[in-house]
Amino acid sequence: MNWQAIMADIDGMFGWIPSWFVGLSLVLGAILLALALHRLAAWSLNRAFGTRLPLLGVFIERTTGPAQLALCLGAVALVLPLAPLDDTMRTPLMRLFVVAVIALIGWISIRIVDMSAARYLQNFRDVSENFVARKHVTQVRVFKRVTDTIIVIITVSTALMTFDSVRQYGVSLFASAGAAGIIVGLAARPLLSNLIAGLQIAITQPIRIEDAVIIENEWGWVEDIAATYVVIRLWDWRRMVVPLSYFIEKPFQNWTRDTASLIGVIALHVDYRADVARIRRWLQEAVKQSELWDGAVVNLQVVDADSRTLELRALVSARNAPQSWDLRCEIREKLMAFIRDEMPEALPRERAILIPLGGGDDADVMRGPAPPEKMRARARN
Repeated sequence: MNWQAIMADIDGMFGWIPSWFVGLSLVLGAILLALALHRLAAWSLNRAFGTRLPLLGVFIERTTGPAQLALCLGAVALVLPLAPLDDTMRTPLMRLFVVAVIALIGWISIRIVDMSAARYLQNFRDVSENFVARKHVTQVRVFKRVTDTIIVIITVSTALMTFDSVRQYGVSLFASAGAAGIIVGLAARPLLSNLIAGLQIAITQPIRIEDAVIIENEWGWVEDIAATYVVIRLWDWRRMVVPLSYFIEKPFQNWTRDTASLIGVIALHVDYRADVARIRRWLQEAVKQSELWDGAVVNLQVVDADSRTLELRALVSARNAPQSWDLRCEIREKLMAFIRDEMPEALPRERAILIPLGGGDDADVMRGPAPPEKMRARARN
């Protein structure tokens, strides 16, 4: 097929149309044709193999953007040399084509990283009570987002370096080491510190996905670990966004660092006449009947005594933090009902020594000073 002859015939038929318009129309037509071919190919593959190969449909969906861009660039690469364009229009289009190719490479790299991470995490779907799953999910998510950030930075930098003015400015900026370089370094410090903190968290793992933590006097779960911040899902469904560097530089509480199981504490005060052994037996039976108990710990101890009451501390364990909270509330409610109905003598009470009113100086001394009216009456007598 002689493309030169075809272009000559087209030029003869539409010679009255400006050449730049014909060239741009050819480029645009090639792009539209590439998009149509991609849509037709995707529809055909889904129709032929979608039911037998469900992963093929997922692959086509996740690679739609890069595939369309690749086809469009291929079509433009075929048409652009034949388009009747002068250098004033061809040069910007070629530069735009180069930038698009760089962007395509970066886009494909990000898609490869995302799909590899998703494929790896399919083996760790249950992260609520699985320590190993939470460990791998945390590492993969942090590494994936840090890698995506690095790919974006490299892609944008490479694309900008294709422009002479930007390249010369960047070289002079880094070579000068002047005030502008210091400002850029200071501005980039929070981003770099959070990226480095993300790598530290992925390796050392002071927190993981779905860890129960207390931070800034707020209790919640680690919902997401991004490239530069962490999202904490608080107990009342609020979200707290914390920089990654916070978990490296400041102390916080992690209730599920080694395991999701927790021991809950129930404190109560009873009278000295309480039968502690009976309360302990009842507590063991009540906890065994609860579906929230994990079968590990149940205990009751007298931890303190003051002038009025005994302080009892009950320990019960559960599989995770939410179940531990619910178990504590359930046992506390049942324990109060048991003491009220079955052991009312154990309820805290106030004690006082009552001295009968009678004659005699000793009785007056025990009662304390007499009222002024009574003292005046005694004086008259």
